[in-house]
Amino acid sequence: MNSSLKLICMTVFVLVSYSCASDGPYPGNAAVAVWDFDNLTPAASDSDDLGEVLSLQVIDALQKRGDHPVVERQRLFLAMEELKLGSSSLADEDTRLRLGRLSGARLMVFGGYQIIGGSMRLDLRLVDVETGRIIKAVQKVTTASDLSGWIKSAREAAEELF
Repeated sequence: MNSSLKLICMTVFVLVSYSCASDGPYPGNAAVAVWDFDNLTPAASDSDDLGEVLSLQVIDALQKRGDHPVVERQRLFLAMEELKLGSSSLADEDTRLRLGRLSGARLMVFGGYQIIGGSMRLDLRLVDVETGRIIKAVQKVTTASDLSGWIKSAREAAEELF
């Protein structure tokens, strides 16, 4: 009888433990939208267009992982048209979060990069679309003249975010 009671208690404990378990800060299958990264370099530079290149590296890394579907950019632009927003409205993070909700994204990756001296710094943030809360932030630094280092840093940062 005593062993039966222990077995029942253990079973109840395990069931309660599993029912209390959470998915962590976000479910494993939450859709992600990735915006082009902002060039935050203080002076004008030749690297203005690299925000798109870096964000595409993050998208590629996420797609290879396969645990979070990535919202296609076309869906983001369709949501933008639906809200009748111009591209200047995208500077506002709240607007981008609203676009993410409309496109079905639960998570968003925002980022920026800057070149100072001989270094390039990349900062990425994973944001919950519903609350606007930053779930995780990652920073990478590499040599400014090494484009392959930039790409590697973007991919590593994507892995660290998730």
